[in-house]
Amino acid sequence: MSSLTEDPAFRATTFVVIDFETTTPTGYPAQPIEVAALALRCADGTWQETGRSASLIRPPSFAPVTPADTAQTGLTAEQLQQAPTPDRALGALDRRLTAGTPYLLVAQHAATEAGIIHHQAEHCPTLARTDFLDTIPLAKHLIPGLANYKLDTLLAHFGIPQPADRHRAPADVDVTAKVFLHLISAAENDPQLVDLAALVRTAGRMAKTNRPIQAGLFDA
Repeated sequence: MSSLTEDPAFRATTFVVIDFETTTPTGYPAQPIEVAALALRCADGTWQETGRSASLIRPPSFAPVTPADTAQTGLTAEQLQQAPTPDRALGALDRRLTAGTPYLLVAQHAATEAGIIHHQAEHCPTLARTDFLDTIPLAKHLIPGLANYKLDTLLAHFGIPQPADRHRAPADVDVTAKVFLHLISAAENDPQLVDLAALVRTAGRMAKTNRPIQAGLFDA
């Protein structure tokens, strides 16, 4: 039986691990203050890093960095005053996605990243049309019985050291990528995960932009 990483569709796909740090203003969706992405591909059965990107992002005036944000991330309002605006930071990341290349975004609790990208879609239209793999349902399928499936729990399970700057986007992307690779290694021995389509059925999350709109509900 062929393994997951021998599937032609899997080998053709670039997996972009992505993470945001945010501020969460009352009455508004979360606003990004940092983004990091790490692109991985397994074209010949061996994983290769094909690119990485990281940027601070200046939040809008209605979403100031709070003491709680600083306590979690270490980022201060002063640091972010000179950071690129969302259109510049996310636009630069979006332009790194090559037209015609199949991509899947990878995130821990992908609903969070998917929501942020959806609300910033005007600045990153290609990202906004890219579907996700979520490491949480994949981990639940492959390693049932853990107390929870938080990132720190998965790091401990796989023996991945905690980064010194945990809760900064570049560090969290690096360790999420390590978790993802451990999960794909485990998936090689799972008879249900023989190809990319099966992987997507188990852990995929469609980008909000790609979801069909149900028409006719309010038609006369």
